[in-house]
Amino acid sequence: MTEIKLEELSNEELLKREKMIITVTYTLAGMLLLLFGLGIFLTFKKGFTALTVVPIALLPIVIINFGNIKKIKAERKLRNL
Repeated sequence: MTEIKLEELSNEELLKREKMIITVTYTLAGMLLLLFGLGIFLTFKKGFTALTVVPIALLPIVIINFGNIKKIKAERKLRNL
């Protein structure tokens, strides 16, 4: 996957990308939290399941997206948006 340079985006594209990434990241984080809770519940109820590992495996996506949000906010600050 090619990385898009934030400096090359227009102000409108940057704001649109920030809104999309924030929405997707917080939704994914919420779903992973719910899935993790469900996995723990099922572990106590029926023993270890593969469902318990899924939120842990997907956690790096959330971490990377939070890093991208931080970069976008820094670029917004540079542009005084």
